[in-house]
Amino acid sequence: MKAAIYNRYGAANVVKLVDVPTPEVKPTDILVRLNASAVTAADSMIRQGMPRFGRLFLGLRGPKVTAMGTQFAGEVIKVGVDATKYAVGDRVFGETGLNFGAHAEFVSIAEDGLIAPIPDGLSYEDAAALCDGPLTDMNFLVNLAQLQPGQHILINGASGSLGTAAVQLAKGFGAEVTGVCSTRNVAFVKSLGADHVIDYSKDDFTEHTAAYDVIYDTVGKSSFAAAKPALTSNGIYISPVLGLGLLGQMLFGNMFRSKKAKFSATGMLPITQQRPLLSDLLARIAKGDLKMIIDRRFSLDRVAEAHAYVDTGHKRGNVILEMGQA
Repeated sequence: MKAAIYNRYGAANVVKLVDVPTPEVKPTDILVRLNASAVTAADSMIRQGMPRFGRLFLGLRGPKVTAMGTQFAGEVIKVGVDATKYAVGDRVFGETGLNFGAHAEFVSIAEDGLIAPIPDGLSYEDAAALCDGPLTDMNFLVNLAQLQPGQHILINGASGSLGTAAVQLAKGFGAEVTGVCSTRNVAFVKSLGADHVIDYSKDDFTEHTAAYDVIYDTVGKSSFAAAKPALTSNGIYISPVLGLGLLGQMLFGNMFRSKKAKFSATGMLPITQQRPLLSDLLARIAKGDLKMIIDRRFSLDRVAEAHAYVDTGHKRGNVILEMGQA
């Protein structure tokens, strides 16, 4: 089968499409023929080995696991001899986690992993991105921010994959939402349901004193230190981008102040903690609280181009790999 790999950290041109054996199916695994996969900002950071302290886990001199991609959607084509939860022909989506391998034609995954049936009416492309931005947003909005109706949340990076979902989900929580984005995306973010939109080229949200109960920096372009004046007295700064500054604030600063900085690696949570979030997310999609935004689609043989586009930092919503299946 065709699969994307990288043998060294670097720019998008380190991504190569190669022929590798189709994964073996263990007794409790299912084999999925992929129809779509998402190329995410997290994929880009992993490919670059950033932040550098992450290489303690990924590999100091180069990646320990050369397979790429974690988000997928496709059709079950084979089940292990002891697998009972899925049948051949089922439409499923999920995440491979630290096993990676979703930028490929096939993936084998444990049936009790982070995987679920694709709801009726949801396309493979939409489902492929659910375990990146939307699931991360659910963890941050529910578990970290504990967002309540009437609270005012600011979402930095409101036009990206996490941001577009977070704007919609936060509105579904009953919050007042301010989105921060570039000039060209102001109308777009407004159309997602944001109550207010800040063009970062014209206005600095960190100068809005005590304005926000929650600041969700989806892109890690600000910092707790910079954003702290804009938080209310018990406000919370949350970001899925962990740098040394944020790590230090969490380890040494939170115990001494009412304003908090928080981080969580959603994909590293036990599946028992991720499943309720995923169920809640699917319920919100069924209610119409979230519609997936897809910016561009690339065929699998253009996977390096997809990575290069994500690297520009200008995508709207999600970037999808299409595997050529019907």
